[in-house]
Amino acid sequence: MRKEDCFYLGKVVSKYSFRGEVLVKLDTDEPEIYEQMESVFVELDKNLIPFFIVKSQLHKSALLRITFENISDEASAEQLLGKALYLPLSVLPPLSGNRFYYHEVVGFTLMDKKYGDIGKVQSVNDSAAQALFEAEKDGKQLLLPISDAIIKKVDRTTRTIHVEAPEGLVDLYLKD
Repeated sequence: MRKEDCFYLGKVVSKYSFRGEVLVKLDTDEPEIYEQMESVFVELDKNLIPFFIVKSQLHKSALLRITFENISDEASAEQLLGKALYLPLSVLPPLSGNRFYYHEVVGFTLMDKKYGDIGKVQSVNDSAAQALFEAEKDGKQLLLPISDAIIKKVDRTTRTIHVEAPEGLVDLYLKD
């Protein structure tokens, strides 16, 4: 499985028991939908390796306690600490309306109410406190906060996100 065909699910953050159970910090707003998984891909040495799940259950909010097949002691679980978990994009439930997955909107056009086309989404930067669209227009980069107050409509048919950028923001990036 290629990493490009998957989405980041979370990371193994600690061992849970002497029997090899681990705790995974999920990167999701809805951890309960991942409670009954049969398998995940674990990134080991830059490769995605399938790991089959014997048992999993939610543990204190966004943590998922997992028992993997063939991981039955602390030493084996230790090897998984800090490793990223992935799932195929095909298992994501479809979103509608103004809700979207970050990978889904790459290539969408940002259409501002005042300025019109302000660029194509190149990526989403979610490493800061506020997630940002990273867009490009005529060789210039534009960073636009992802916020319900700014995003007015996501049109999947035309691959357009209608926005109302804060006053002065577009001028800051795109005007000469």
